[in-house]
Amino acid sequence: MKKILVPTDFSTQAYNAIKVAACIAKKGDAEILLLHILDLPQQGNDSINKGTPAPEVMFFKNAAEEKLRELALSDLFEGIKVSTSLILDRTAYGVTKTAETNKADLIVMGSHGASGAKEYFVGSNTQKVVRTSDAPVLVIKGEGDDFNVNDLVFASDFTDNMKEPFKKILRLHQMFDTKLHLLMVNTPNSFKPTHVAEQVLEDFLEDITDTEYDLSIYNDLTVEKGILNFSKKTNADLITIATHGRTGLAHFFNGSISEDLVNHSPISVLTIKID
Repeated sequence: MKKILVPTDFSTQAYNAIKVAACIAKKGDAEILLLHILDLPQQGNDSINKGTPAPEVMFFKNAAEEKLRELALSDLFEGIKVSTSLILDRTAYGVTKTAETNKADLIVMGSHGASGAKEYFVGSNTQKVVRTSDAPVLVIKGEGDDFNVNDLVFASDFTDNMKEPFKKILRLHQMFDTKLHLLMVNTPNSFKPTHVAEQVLEDFLEDITDTEYDLSIYNDLTVEKGILNFSKKTNADLITIATHGRTGLAHFFNGSISEDLVNHSPISVLTIKID
């Protein structure tokens, strides 16, 4: 991992994400890019494009630049290379575009948890980034102090196209020395007998890793409920899933499940785009 993108609106939730990103950067020897987006009304963007920005636009821009500079000098980043960026754009699009332009290996964003879409990086913006980003997206729930992942859940249907995302999960597992839970959720509409599900899991793992793991098959009404209930049962610290994102393919782990998890999960969620 070389570069971590952290969008910030200078809220408490965004600061929680920054603390987690700093922890990961130290473990993974990565640099951090702090991003602030001025999501201006159309007239504000028009004034910038014409080269005659309105005084209020410049006020917000200058204030944000100063906050970014102060943030980059925080003791949190001791020993970490940090850069900053301020852009004028739509929030979700600006995040994914910046990640692509700067070849970010990970996006870390803050969230309220399951409390609803009340803040800048909660709800629709977070879901849009998860849906459209080619880079993995880590959505942080909670305070983020001393971020440590003891129990990690990887929920999947364990088809072949999940192998590459799983290899990225393994690197995270090794970084934090976690207990790895591999989860297949059985639902009424997609049910597999235990012996069939176990064979699918074993075939998936063949030649991938000799890492110790816990194989679990969990029955529930929906995939999302199964993931959330299993994670609660195991006291998991992080849920990880792979998603087709923007492709919209009718797949077991399509975009909507990852977006719903991000919005409803009380614990942090990492989504990885399937190539």
